[in-house]
Amino acid sequence: MTNSTEIRPFRIQITDAEIEDLRARLANTRWPAEIPGTGWERGVPVPYLKALAGYWRDGFDWRAAEAELNAHPQFITTVDGQDLHFLHVRSANENATPLLLMHGWPSSVVEFLDLIPLLTDEFHLVIPSLPGFGFSTLSGPGWGNLFRVSGAVAELMTRLGYDRFAAQGGDVGAGVVGMLAMLHPHRVIGTHVNGPAPYPFGPPAELDGLSDAEKARAERFNAFREDGIGYLVQQATRPQTLAYGLADSPVGQLAWIAEKFREWTDPAAELPEDAVGRDRLLTNVSLYWFTGTGATAAHVVYEGMQAFKQFMAGAGEQHEDQEWNADAPAPPPGAVAVFAADTSIRHLVDPLGTVVRWTEFGSGGHFAAQEVPELLAADVKEFFASLS
Repeated sequence: MTNSTEIRPFRIQITDAEIEDLRARLANTRWPAEIPGTGWERGVPVPYLKALAGYWRDGFDWRAAEAELNAHPQFITTVDGQDLHFLHVRSANENATPLLLMHGWPSSVVEFLDLIPLLTDEFHLVIPSLPGFGFSTLSGPGWGNLFRVSGAVAELMTRLGYDRFAAQGGDVGAGVVGMLAMLHPHRVIGTHVNGPAPYPFGPPAELDGLSDAEKARAERFNAFREDGIGYLVQQATRPQTLAYGLADSPVGQLAWIAEKFREWTDPAAELPEDAVGRDRLLTNVSLYWFTGTGATAAHVVYEGMQAFKQFMAGAGEQHEDQEWNADAPAPPPGAVAVFAADTSIRHLVDPLGTVVRWTEFGSGGHFAAQEVPELLAADVKEFFASLS
């Protein structure tokens, strides 16, 4: 590790031995029993996962996926002792706006592969792997703190020579984008996030006074609070226990991610691959498997939830001598894109009414950059064009 400002070229090179080990593990999977008459309500069904794992073993071409990723310039730099892997895809237009793209969980830079060609006519793209995800190998504790991550990302943009930049993200990436706007308002041109949702451990969403579309999203959110947060509770409390299964069993890692792609993608898609494509899904899962970051990503989620709980506890503390700082810089303008599977409710996400653009779509979901890249790209372009 080094704390120098050096930016080092990087190329993905998974060995043949690693690929053969994956195939052997898939072939030797010890499959669990399944209760007759049950389905997705208890988790990923065995017949579905057997078929998907069989394709991963015998049909999926990792070398083709690896070549597609390597077609884009990749680099690593070290900030605060942490390696940051990133794609840096410059536009042919030298005057293009720098745009930071931040992925979430359980995603990776793979999420943006179909978005890249739709944006490079207008933007220089910087696409980091979050610490603990992909090739940003986790250096130690503390990287679930989004303030720290945002500081590292801001330093990355400085090293690339981008004094001012736009930022877009979803899930955890949306949190990083929001922190950047808070900590570096003079540097951030504007923020665009997709699918922000209310705090899952908070109260249920009230239905009174909502539009039909908002009521449907609120009902979806309340159902998620009741029976959809098991994955989050596990990662937020005992990530190390989960880590053994994710690090040792590719089928365990596959099920862990495939379940979320089934639950969080466009409601019209029956199966995950109906929303994002089987090869795209397996490219993302393979990246987690080969880097061993299913386990470290769980630790990052744990730290992030602990930090957020502390923040929420402190947010309610009021002091009589506290005064609003009228000299604080105004936040950069922000936009929100809401897709069909999202649970975003405007008055909960934007209680102060600061969002300048709120767009709702009838398709897509949590992984919008993969599911509906054309819709997301158009919304991003229109928003940032309106700021120029």
